[in-house]
Amino acid sequence: MKTAKSIKINPKFVKAFKSGLPLISKQSIVNHQELTAEGELFDLIDERRQFVARAYYGKQNKGYGWVLTRKENENIDHGFFEKKIRNAINQRAHLYQSEETNAFRVFNGEGDGIGGVTIDYFDGYYLINWYSEGIYQFKKMIVDALQKLMEVKAIYEKKRFDTKGQYLEDDDFVAGERANFPLIVKENGVHFAVYLNEGAMVGVFLDQREVRKRIRDHYADGKTVLNTFSYTGAFSVYAALGGAVKTTSVDLANRSLPKTIEQFSINGIDYEAQDIIVEDVFKYFKYAVKKELKFDMVILDPPSFARSKKFTFSAAKDYTNLLKETIAITEKGGVIVASTNCSSFGMKKFKGFIDTAFKETGGKYRILEEYTLPEDFKTISEFKEGDYLKVVFIEKKSG
Repeated sequence: MKTAKSIKINPKFVKAFKSGLPLISKQSIVNHQELTAEGELFDLIDERRQFVARAYYGKQNKGYGWVLTRKENENIDHGFFEKKIRNAINQRAHLYQSEETNAFRVFNGEGDGIGGVTIDYFDGYYLINWYSEGIYQFKKMIVDALQKLMEVKAIYEKKRFDTKGQYLEDDDFVAGERANFPLIVKENGVHFAVYLNEGAMVGVFLDQREVRKRIRDHYADGKTVLNTFSYTGAFSVYAALGGAVKTTSVDLANRSLPKTIEQFSINGIDYEAQDIIVEDVFKYFKYAVKKELKFDMVILDPPSFARSKKFTFSAAKDYTNLLKETIAITEKGGVIVASTNCSSFGMKKFKGFIDTAFKETGGKYRILEEYTLPEDFKTISEFKEGDYLKVVFIEKKSG
């Protein structure tokens, strides 16, 4: 396949692209203004006009597109997408065969060779997330490949790029037989109600599967558990099933109350025996201090960026202070599960936040264990930002 344009690589980035860098940033290419049509294919060339890689143009955050192949003679066609998706499916064959889990990631963007798109599996139903108009231009090839390779009940999609404020619920459905929602899926034997037709989020974040299991199996028994930024209460459900004395779930969104009640109920847990609080988490911390409330375990999993009426939170700037507030309401000998999905810093810096928070509060701590993304969220070493999840279990020492 001949591509229409050759885009010159900034000399500083040639080595990185040759070594496997998949993301094309504005500063990594010289004549980016020649890229005009989302989805167009182009060749990256070095200063000697030698072919380095073939990519597609798609604006996504600070990116201008993704490398698809470093083989000059490889066509970007139906066969290309089929091969990439088949490889990803084969690597997750054991998950398809699991009796305990039927919700997981099938294709993880650049980790599986095509940046800008992910595919999740929910008990026979597939959800495709498109992160740019550029990758969306390849929709038919990707959908056709998925239907050819797998027995598909239905395919749904989420457009996570700017659609100029237009969002149609029916637009989520792509192919197959429409599902009756909620879908009740399993993760480590725990049930979740999932909605593939309701806005950007479906009801559970699949990347925390191993962390939730660890809380249930090793930490929750006999404990009081506070789950902050709780969304639909997934951590709380696992804690309750693991024998927690009581869980408290706090989230600002009004939907968190009925959604959390639903998740408790489908797992046979009496939600009235748990606390589900719709409130700004930052405000709740102040309330807990005032009332001298303390918890054996606090789960701290804020969004990378959040805005409430009085406060704007940025994980990169504010996580240390949030941890200090968390330490104040954690029992001595208790455990803090500190988590972030912010991709702008790594585990070393995150541990630095933890260390600073304890030093500034005069406390001592011990790191018990840490987690990053599970195996189905495949990443590559050449793109460290893709390995965004950082979770650290911290013991607040009593001495």
